[in-house]
Amino acid sequence: MLRRVVVENGALEGLPAADPRITVFKGIPFAAPPVGDLRWRPPQPCPDWEGVYKAYTFAPISVQETPGWDPDSIYTKEFWVDPNVPMSEDCLYLNVWTPAKHPDEKLPVMVWIFGGGLEVGYTSEMEFDGERIARRGVILVSVNYRVNVFGFFAHKEISAENPDGPKANFGLLDQMAGIAWVKRNIAAFGGDPDNITIFGQSAGGGSVTAHVTSPVAEGLFQKAIIQSGVSFIPHPNRRYPELEDAEKTGEEFFKFLGVSSLDEARKIDAKELFEKYKAFGRRWGFVKDGHYIVENPVNLILEGNWNKIPLMIGHTGDEFLVMSDAKTMEEFKDYAYKQYQEDAEEYLRLCKVDDNDVEKMRKKGAVNMCETGNLMWCKHNAEKQDTTIYCYCFDPEIPGDDAGSFHSSELWFVFETLAKCWRPFVGKHYDLARQICNYWTNFAKKGDPNGSDHDGTPMPEWRPYTKEEPFIMLFGDKPGKDPERPTELMKFIVEHYFKRLKTK
Repeated sequence: MLRRVVVENGALEGLPAADPRITVFKGIPFAAPPVGDLRWRPPQPCPDWEGVYKAYTFAPISVQETPGWDPDSIYTKEFWVDPNVPMSEDCLYLNVWTPAKHPDEKLPVMVWIFGGGLEVGYTSEMEFDGERIARRGVILVSVNYRVNVFGFFAHKEISAENPDGPKANFGLLDQMAGIAWVKRNIAAFGGDPDNITIFGQSAGGGSVTAHVTSPVAEGLFQKAIIQSGVSFIPHPNRRYPELEDAEKTGEEFFKFLGVSSLDEARKIDAKELFEKYKAFGRRWGFVKDGHYIVENPVNLILEGNWNKIPLMIGHTGDEFLVMSDAKTMEEFKDYAYKQYQEDAEEYLRLCKVDDNDVEKMRKKGAVNMCETGNLMWCKHNAEKQDTTIYCYCFDPEIPGDDAGSFHSSELWFVFETLAKCWRPFVGKHYDLARQICNYWTNFAKKGDPNGSDHDGTPMPEWRPYTKEEPFIMLFGDKPGKDPERPTELMKFIVEHYFKRLKTK
């Protein structure tokens, strides 16, 4: 087993995972600590180290809310369970799980980007254990990055420091630096630097979309998986702000901090800065900086200006639902006209039920906005034939409460880490998780998710989404083609939002 490797900055030593056929290297630095004068700068090269770097433990997580801060959040019970996890502004580290016995094996590589709204999240969350993926002959790498005010802040003084380079989106630049590190160094772990699949969920999925549409990232990876990525949601509030607008908010924040220069702001203690950021009440996210994000990814995709690589995209059944709160038929009609304007009558027709029960119509007319964005991308791609896209919906029975297939519920299944969860999963869930992990790793290996299950029998076929066959894989209690999707309502919603995009 590869317990010791040599990378560009020195020698590394890992430890056996729970399965001793897998070696895990935790907390590998891939960039210089982004502290002091390096706060709000693009990631800088990692300094070399002497001797053997013992990559035995996860590095501190990015500065953020203490995990478990919100007792009412489902994620406090689900994933963010350790309020004592170490936290530091010095956070640019990654982790590698490898099954390789020799460095010349050229195994496929998957690079994971966590979600959390660009505000929270970390690679050491228990559901992100890469061992089950590695057991399938795939190297798993998880990359940490700066979040919230540390990773997504803009100010005119920052921009002035780097007139010809990146001026914002530092968290995205961290991710890219991690991916680039993988490309340069993964051969030492037995990986193939020319067979890299990036994948992420929620804000991680949005980050993957940003990388797929960024001219700077072209060539760093060969395939991508976008799980519940929110970047293609056609919602009026999901715009990418201009750099100037983000800079103005940054100036307001400096006034709120009581500092008059970037140098002063960089000297503020990280925890104090984060508390001030929370009190400020304004947020930064992806910014059109003219460097990494040159335009809203939706526009780039529609124009064909993106890195056209094979994709898997999908959503869960019960996330980001937009639903009327009407209590009467008149209120429901008002909602329809406000939401769908000249297309309101068609929406009302599709929502109609025989007994005119408003509650039933509300539920029938609920729209999953993540599904909408995914299907818009799939439909556009099918017409243009830009690349191959495999589309899915994750919607099995989830035991333990009435949360349903909530946003992020597929993570336990993708990483096949159900045994770590509090939920009373049973045999069918473990079977589904095994097959989902198979599909994901098959896609990473060869750009096609299909293949055999553990006993050698072929898994249900997952065909690409095409104009002739808009195939959607439904991960219910078992995998299989979804006979109901896309529904007539969803086809209408997709066409409605395409019309709105064209009239902008």
